[in-house]
Formats: sequence, structure tokens, C-alpha cells
Amino acid sequence: MRVAVDAMGGDYAPREIVRGAVHAARELPGVSRVILVGEREAVERELDACGGSGEKLEVFAASQVVGMDESPALAVRRKRDASVARAVDLVRDGEADIMLSAGNTGAVVVAATLKLRLLEGVLRPAIAAVMPTRDRPFVLIDAGANIDSDEQLLCQFAVMGSAYARVVLGRRNPLVGLLSIGGEEIKGSETTKAAYRLLARSDLNFKGNVEGHDLFAGHIDVAVCDGFLGNVVLKTSESAARAIGHWMRREFMRTPWRMLGAGMLRGALKAMEHKMDPETHGGAPLLGVNGICAITHGASSERAIFHAIRTACESVDQHLNDTLAQEIEKLNTIL
Repeated sequence: MRVAVDAMGGDYAPREIVRGAVHAARELPGVSRVILVGEREAVERELDACGGSGEKLEVFAASQVVGMDESPALAVRRKRDASVARAVDLVRDGEADIMLSAGNTGAVVVAATLKLRLLEGVLRPAIAAVMPTRDRPFVLIDAGANIDSDEQLLCQFAVMGSAYARVVLGRRNPLVGLLSIGGEEIKGSETTKAAYRLLARSDLNFKGNVEGHDLFAGHIDVAVCDGFLGNVVLKTSESAARAIGHWMRREFMRTPWRMLGAGMLRGALKAMEHKMDPETHGGAPLLGVNGICAITHGASSERAIFHAIRTACESVDQHLNDTLAQEIEKLNTIL
């Protein structure tokens, strides 16, 4: 597997990005080549710092970077030598099988859509974020690629999310829920009510509407919504998980007895922290484009980059895009 990594994207680039890529090159047997795309001197300096030289690693020079505060469409058009654009170019040109970025999410979406094009029948790409629950993770789609989505887009997101849950997460018949403000069919906006009717006609395992309190109960495999709502859910959940961790540490440190109890519970607390940690679930794939693109959080660490590459490799191994194209074609014949 050949992986093109945007080495300059993210809050801790290039250090954490390079280290995560080096970790993947060393530990993942399916990775044959890692191409670090970015400012050559900065990337090579980080490679030297972590002892990352080797035949699996390569630096591809790119002189520009898309900032997190830049307009994605304008930046991709004006900064043709940006690291994120060049990483996508490598996939388009057949030099890489996967591209990965922790940088400007909008820029990844724009660059991948313009350069790779969409799979046959796909109207717009969508970001699929894997979220932890008390039992097993679920797929939240769309997690931020499309602010406004009509009922047809929501149906396509449901199909793509279901395919991802089946192919990558191993769910035999994923249970799909439409995120709304009530469980009844009549609840929600006009768009969600129209999407409900379309999904009910599809051959998906459609549960119906789900509410916010259903998400982490482990009752569904895929939660469908537009990118605005999905991104709010994603970031609110991450913030809540950090707050819970902070409260627990503070309360356990209040008295010596509590500190003793925390020591006795260390194994359980570590296991819970692992389940709540979004970095262990890998990056969020951009589904619907003609190539494998993984998007990670701007604050991604070395560990997050490693797991994002691991998950993206699984998507290639399982021929995810072939399955997506087949499922979208089937949906379009029904609708």
C-alpha cells in the first residue's frame, strides 16, 4: 500500500504527522511506501529527529500550505503547490493508493472532489466519523463535508455509511438511524421527513429516526445527518469526553482515600479511557470520491496518524470503493 501524507497539515505538523507516518511504515506490513508531502527541509528535519530514514519513506516537496482559516475553494485553486493538493495529485496520478491529511478539512474535500472526481452516481462526498459507544462504535455521516443536504443526499449518505460499517467495521446488516428531534416519522424538518420516506423504501436496515440520546447507547450502526449537525455532534462529543476525563482526575485527587481507590481502579480507568479516545478509531474517510482519502483531527498526535493510516489501508484491502459504487447504483434504481 502506498500512502501519501500531507505532512504540513495539522496543529502539530510536521512533527506528529511525520512520526505517525514513520510508525506506520515500520509497524504496518501492508504499507510498502509512505510519501511525506511538504516543505522538504522541515520534513527531513523531523525524519532525522525520529530516526525515520528508510527505503519505505520518501519526501515529496511542496512549497505551500493551506491554513486552517483559509477558504478551501480559493486556497485549492490558488495554491496549486500546497501539500494537501499535491497529496491528492499523487492518488490521482496512480503514485499512491491513499492520501491522508490533518489539515484544512474543506481543502481536502475540495481537492479530492475536483481532482479525483466522484464515484459513478454519487452526488456529493461525505465524511464518515467512527464514534465510540458503551458497546461498539457507530458511523456518523456526514460529519462535516456538506453543510446543507437534501433528502437524496441524506439517502446516499446512509448507503455509504452502511457500506462502510459492513466492509470496514464488520457489521453484517448495519442498523441505520436518521438523526432527528423525535423518534416518530412526523418529527423533524421537512428535509428529514422526506429523507425518512425515501429511506423506508430502500433496502437498508432502516430503524427510523433516532435522537441524540440514542447515539451512544449502542443501538445503531450508522447515524445519518447533514454535515452541519454531524460536525456539531462530533465536536461536542469530543469535548464532553475530555471534560469527563478532567472531572474524574480532579475528583480522584481530592483525598488520599480517593487516590488509593484510583490506584486500585487503574486498569478499569485505562480501559475506559481507551474506549473514549477518538484517536484509536482512525481517521474519518471521505466517502464517495474516486480514491481513498482519510481526514484526521487538526490536533492529531502520532498515534492518531498511525491509526488513520491503518484504517485507510483496511478500506483499500476490502475494496471499499467498489462496494460503494455498487450500493449507490442499487439505490439510484430504487429512488
